[in-house]
Amino acid sequence: MATTPGARVVVKIGSALLVDRAEGLRNTWLQGLASDVVSLRRRGVDVVLVSSGSIALGRRVLGLPAGPLPLEQSQAAAAVGQIRLARAYEDALHPHDVTTAQVLVTLEDSTDRRRYLNTRATLGQLLGFGVVPIVNENDTVATDEIRFGDNDRLAAQVAATIGADQLVLLSDVDGLYTANPGLDPTARRFDVVETITPEIEAMAGEGISGLSRGGMITKLMAAKMATGAGCAMVIAKGDAENPLSRLERGGPCTWFLADTDPQAARKRWIAAMKPRGEVSVDAGAARALGQGRSLLPAGVVSVAGTFGRGEPVTITAPDGTVLGKGLARYASDEAAAILGLRSDQIEDVLGHPGRAALIHRDDMVL
Repeated sequence: MATTPGARVVVKIGSALLVDRAEGLRNTWLQGLASDVVSLRRRGVDVVLVSSGSIALGRRVLGLPAGPLPLEQSQAAAAVGQIRLARAYEDALHPHDVTTAQVLVTLEDSTDRRRYLNTRATLGQLLGFGVVPIVNENDTVATDEIRFGDNDRLAAQVAATIGADQLVLLSDVDGLYTANPGLDPTARRFDVVETITPEIEAMAGEGISGLSRGGMITKLMAAKMATGAGCAMVIAKGDAENPLSRLERGGPCTWFLADTDPQAARKRWIAAMKPRGEVSVDAGAARALGQGRSLLPAGVVSVAGTFGRGEPVTITAPDGTVLGKGLARYASDEAAAILGLRSDQIEDVLGHPGRAALIHRDDMVL
């Protein structure tokens, strides 16, 4: 696992690991997980937990039967259980002086550009404060049409959103096998998967169609999403105490390797986008960009085109030479209003503090 200070790790926890059908919340197991998270945090690693369990906890309180529930009952159980889920993580981590935060998302938050940017900014700020975000799908309001449907893919989306280095799927199996090990005693576990081929997909029991809602197939879908964003992913058995420490000590698992790092993957994604507008910069700003700095409004001399916050724009030098491309942190009308201004003058013009950079260096390809 990642141990370098500044690295980011997303850990997905399934309901069965956290909640026992007969006994309820598995407090001893949760204490072990909390100890692992604290160990990572002390080494400077940012940790995000994507946790199921709200419906499982809520249905016990409401006395709902086992098995599938109608959507309305699932949402009611989620509403009751989510409070208990958040409290459980807070109770486990607070004694270690670790602050937690609850972040509830739906599929729409990843498909709508503005909501995606807001989610990314919020998670980034929480991690900057040293907080451990507890992310879950907002089952209380999500409909079948706007659901991730499983937290494997939600975790992969979160990993891609924050530029995570590693995604850990704590599961009831210890990795990907050539066949179902419960049915085939000759099944062999993969230690490492470098590329997800059609043959690898077939070992999950079905092709990746986007229709499945559980099992190994969704883990492979998550692996495709994560590794494509430059994030390595691992499937490891999570029911033992201190599951992350066990993984670090070389516990059985399957690693899916990323072919690049998260920042390089993000730069490649930006480079492939079609520009919606253009910003021209002065000579001083052009030199600053060449030194790896962000583009500030003070260095912008003109804005062309109509674009929204987070959309790609071309960056041009005084002679018209294309310097690169970046994601604007302001819509075109606001960018035009603040060009040439110092950061401390933005609030006087826009009526709110705004952001210091028009295009941050992490959102720029030169």
